[in-house]
Amino acid sequence: MRVWRFGDDIDTDAIIPGRFLTINDPAELAKHAFEGTNDAFAREVSPGDVIVAGRNFGCGSSREHAPLALKGAGIGMVIAKSFARIFYRNSINVGLLPVICPDADFIGENDSIVPNLAAGYLEASGRQLPIEPVPEFLKKIIDAGGLVSYANQLHGEDICTR
Repeated sequence: MRVWRFGDDIDTDAIIPGRFLTINDPAELAKHAFEGTNDAFAREVSPGDVIVAGRNFGCGSSREHAPLALKGAGIGMVIAKSFARIFYRNSINVGLLPVICPDADFIGENDSIVPNLAAGYLEASGRQLPIEPVPEFLKKIIDAGGLVSYANQLHGEDICTR
């Protein structure tokens, strides 16, 4: 697992530039994640890696492509001091866990991160960093792989194709 560090006000255009919005496949989007911002990301990211950022991560447009690109890259969790509201909800909708950690600055690039959502903290290099609670119903959506999968599970059928 690698920690990818980003600062404050990382907008959705930095996560996935607008010229790639005609792509809907998460794996294809992942090939262009952070293009022009951190070109090493798409080349070097591995499943299980984590993004750690400052304030207002995912600001800008409401494009669902941004969290979809991160999920396609294998990112399972984004930790930030705060998120743009629409990015936060879009992340949940595609099954990407957004974690609000006011002390995200204490997480280093070489840290191993162990989330303890139930207890309300992350462990990073031996430190317990408090996080905002993730409501149970949102965890269920994320665990299902996103909102559509969650709805399909509830109804026992593919409700998107009826």
